[in-house]
Amino acid sequence: MATGKINVSVENIFPLIKKFLYSDHEIFLRELISNATDATLKLKHLVSIGEAKVELGDPIIEVKIDKKGKKIHIIDQGIGMTEEEVKKYINEVAFSGAEEFLDKYKDAGKDAGIIGHFGLGFYSAFMVANKVEIITKSYKDEPAVHWTCDGSPEFTIKKAKKEDRGTEIILHIADDSTEFLEDARIRELLLKYNKFMPVPIKFGTRTETLPKPEGAKEDDPAPTKEVDNIINNPNPAWTKKPTELKDEDYKNFYRELYAMQFEEPLFHIHLNVDYPFNLTGILYFPKLTTDINIQKDRIQLYQNQVFVTDNVEGIVPEFLTMLRGVIDSPDIPLNVSRSYLQADGAVKKISSYITKKVADKLNSLFKNNREDFEKKWNDIKVVIEYGMLSEEKFFEKAEKFALYPTVDGEYLTFEELEKKIKDDQTDKDGKMVILYASDKEEQHSYIEAAKAKGYEVLLMDSPIVSHFMQKLETTKEKISFARVDADHIDNLIKKEDSAISKLSDEEKDRLKEELEKVVGEKSNYTIQLEAMDSTAQPFIITEPEFMRRMKEMQQTGGGMFGMGNMPDMYNLVVNTNHELVGQILNTKTAKKRERLINQSLDLARLSKGLLKGEELTKFISRSYEMIK
Repeated sequence: MATGKINVSVENIFPLIKKFLYSDHEIFLRELISNATDATLKLKHLVSIGEAKVELGDPIIEVKIDKKGKKIHIIDQGIGMTEEEVKKYINEVAFSGAEEFLDKYKDAGKDAGIIGHFGLGFYSAFMVANKVEIITKSYKDEPAVHWTCDGSPEFTIKKAKKEDRGTEIILHIADDSTEFLEDARIRELLLKYNKFMPVPIKFGTRTETLPKPEGAKEDDPAPTKEVDNIINNPNPAWTKKPTELKDEDYKNFYRELYAMQFEEPLFHIHLNVDYPFNLTGILYFPKLTTDINIQKDRIQLYQNQVFVTDNVEGIVPEFLTMLRGVIDSPDIPLNVSRSYLQADGAVKKISSYITKKVADKLNSLFKNNREDFEKKWNDIKVVIEYGMLSEEKFFEKAEKFALYPTVDGEYLTFEELEKKIKDDQTDKDGKMVILYASDKEEQHSYIEAAKAKGYEVLLMDSPIVSHFMQKLETTKEKISFARVDADHIDNLIKKEDSAISKLSDEEKDRLKEELEKVVGEKSNYTIQLEAMDSTAQPFIITEPEFMRRMKEMQQTGGGMFGMGNMPDMYNLVVNTNHELVGQILNTKTAKKRERLINQSLDLARLSKGLLKGEELTKFISRSYEMIK
């Protein structure tokens, strides 16, 4: 038996490892199983190129808990280590065994691209254990080795009796980490980090029901047997070629990823690239709600089938973090910081590739089956609009397939929309005005007024629509968006100079004075006297486009600072050419005049959805009195 000191640069490396190496102690299991997987894949590779003359069999990794002995065993049937290799790879902390391996076999083909985690990865075991043992036997014809360390820089190494090739790690769990001796906890970690590892992982056994033997009676119990409980799927869908998979395979994999998600995804995008970086994965477009934030953190990032994180910001463009699925790339390290991701060149290329792939897929869906694409539009529009806002390259590609639905259920591309409305909806200054509604029911009367003029009205109701319209107005020449309730329709698309009012200036001043007496208490209304068509409504409440849009943008991030907290502001537009307005002006009794103004104002507020509570009750009572 030999003893020695681990070659580290500081004596207190273990407390540092325990405290600072990883933010979460549960990572130890991921690291150790990654090592076991590497050891297995290395052996497979050496056998495949004739370097190792051994019977490979069907190697598995086994995790066992000894609750009574307070131990966890992680056993593989991989490459194993000689005594010299143990000293080199385990005792010289931070030296990666994979580095030398890859250097030796770098010309052997793609399968040699195995990232090892010997070194600090192995030492993560000391975050949860006060003593660690390694019993290992190399595939080479050399004696087995037993290495022991109690968490200090001291270790012992001696020969072992192990007959089978491979490595067994034994963790003596510390008193502050006994949670990891619970079956449920280990199962949870295996499913979180190792669910798709490329080598089968055994954790206990399960009972399997066998077919009844021939001649068995109907009420005879079916025979059973205990079989290995393989906890992972070593060949997940993203590791296969798209040609090997059918639609049902993609749907089944989605259910495997999100067991509690009962709605099927709308469609999927299979990622598969090996130059200038390695990336595989499958992204799914789910049905999205209008709450952007609720959707994030559903894409899982893997490195060689080892789970890394579900916070993929920086790797996946932000607008696509609302999607679901898996991305796997060996070019992204297991332990990364946000600043590293933002600065890394490979990560930026990956992000650009994913953006392009998603845009190409959406364009293909639109071109190949527009009718189906239109049916899915409301479920995917938030992602596309967000992408057009935040990624210039995506904006350019999305121009071909982004849709603008009308209140009548027609879906138009911007090019089609422009062609349809340019003649009718260009104002006297040559600007094309695109009318839209955010709620068909609440803005129904305003929509009808626009349609009566022959105008097209879009339905734009996503949570980021104000930002999106601002982007379009600054990108395209001579267009503006106006919500149908932003002003009366003749003001929204000014075709000529103002119409002539039936009221004289003196009458208008008198009317405004009477209106202010009644409306004065309601300080968020600005009175606006307008000469309109006599058939237009007498009182209209509008919400100025600029103020409302800035307020909405502030509330969703952006816009002018402080506007998100401002009260809602409205214009009370009074049609001086309407018969009722003349009647109000000519009413001799002040009480009757006040009642007519209140009734007209409340009808306008009702049309706008602003009449509620006590004021609605008063309006109903007044209405009944007026029809007695």
